[in-house]
Parts: sequence; structure tokens; C-alpha cells
Amino acid sequence: MPEALPLADVAARPATAAEAIRDLARCFRQAGIATPERDARLLVLHACGLSAEAYILAPETPLTADAGARVAEACRRRLEREPVSRIIGRREFWGRSFEVGPATLDPRADTETLVEAVLGIVSEAGRRDAPLRVLDLGTGTGCILLSLLAEMPHATGFGIDIDPAALGVAARNAAALGLSARALFCCCDWVAPIVGCFDVIVTNPPYIEHSDIARLDPEVRLYDPPSALDGGADGFAAYRRIMVEVFPLARPGALFALEAGAGQMSQLIDLLINSGWVSSRSSCNVYTDLGAHERAVAVLKQG
Repeated sequence: MPEALPLADVAARPATAAEAIRDLARCFRQAGIATPERDARLLVLHACGLSAEAYILAPETPLTADAGARVAEACRRRLEREPVSRIIGRREFWGRSFEVGPATLDPRADTETLVEAVLGIVSEAGRRDAPLRVLDLGTGTGCILLSLLAEMPHATGFGIDIDPAALGVAARNAAALGLSARALFCCCDWVAPIVGCFDVIVTNPPYIEHSDIARLDPEVRLYDPPSALDGGADGFAAYRRIMVEVFPLARPGALFALEAGAGQMSQLIDLLINSGWVSSRSSCNVYTDLGAHERAVAVLKQG
């Protein structure tokens, strides 16, 4: 960690937002943080209560003593590799802002691939305005479910999570997005108490091999909840349970879409076939993320 942080005493000296961003970026760059300028800008604007537009118009806005103290604290936390989204308490996903918390997985841009896949298939079938019933397993912040509901105006959704604190975050996100009337949340271990039939089922389950967790980046290993990461010995423990337990809840022809970890797609498709969702690999639609990794798979329940 660099010695003598440029902003260690920022609360005690005059500074502007632009100067604070410059100093934080230099400090983060020295610490080897991958996106120093972006992180510095987001943290300083949050600490100062400035929107991006307000900063563009007035980059020399002076920092108050309180804002300077908040910037210094944010700098300290980021140097300890706490993600920016957790410091500011929010993450952008699918064009909307979501609250995040210690009990939730930090939404990644890769997961937008799952949302894109579902919306593409639903739109192609001419059902984007239909009163579809959506089930989201392991909802966390609710970002997947709520993004889908926001794009499908007559759909209703059910978000499942084992952590009540995560469900509190999801419920607040639903309220902030004006979706509370169409989104319900339930605390349970996957789908044990759920009844009824669903048209769309989505999940981004834990899929990291247990032995790999210790090697993850500190932003993930130290700050994402272990229950949202640990997929068991081979990374497929949650997938196996979900595929079996959710099968009776899916209508014939229902859309089932799952996120996959890097290198897991072939085995995940085998599980879909073996559990009766589809009869062949050709029935599986695979979607790549911006890094060209096979990130999501979507199938229509046969029969």
C-alpha cells in the first residue's frame, strides 16, 4: 500500500473535486488497482454528492471538510480492495441503479447476458407484453428479476433467496424501481415451499469450485457472501438441485435460463439433457458475454 496517501489530510486542506479525483487515481494506480481513474471519479462524486452532469459543469467544486473526510475514508476502503459498488452501496445493472449490501452478490456486467438472452427469446416469441410468471432463484439484489419485469410490463415475478437480509435489499430495489406490485420475495432454500407454474425461470447460482474460492480476487473473495459463490466440490452442486427441484414448476415450453461459469457450459448442457429439460444439445441456446466467454444458456422445457 502506498505511503502517505495524498488524501490522508484532505479534510484539513482546501481541495476541489477535480484535485481529489486526480490524487485518488494516482494513489490507486500505485496500488495496482485495475481501474484507478474510474474508481476515483465514482468515489469522489459520491462523497461530494455530485452527479456526473454536475461535475462536468463544475469540476472545481470545493470539497467541504465533511466531504474531504468521506473521500479519505473511501480511499482507505478501496485500498483494502473493497469494491467501489460496496463503498457507495450501489451498482449499475441493465441501465438501472441497484442497492447492494453485505448479504448480496455484487452484480456483474456479465450477468446482463442472462437478461439479454431471456428478453431476446421472449420478444422473438411475441410475448414481451404477455402476463408471464417469472421465477428467479438466488435473487440477491433482485437485479435479474427486476430488470426483466421492467422490460416486460405485464409480467409478475417471484424472487427466492436463502438470506433474509438479501431479500430486504431486493424488496427496497423493487420499491425504488416502482415494481413492488409485481415482485414478491420469499426466503427459502431454493424452491422447497413454492407452488404453481412459471413461464420463465432464471438463475445465477453459486458455481465456483470450493477449492478455487481462496484464489479469487480479494474484491470477490473478501466481500461477496460465500453462499453466493461456493458451488461445491465441482461447482455444480446448486445446478443439480435447481434442475431437479424446479422442473415441476415449469410449464411445458417454459423458458429456463442459467448463468454459467467459465468453462462450465458443456457440462451444464449435459445436466440439462440428463435432467429432462431438453433431449439434445441442439435445443440449447448459448450466449457469450463481452469477454467472449459462454456465459448463459437458455432452453425451452420439452413436452
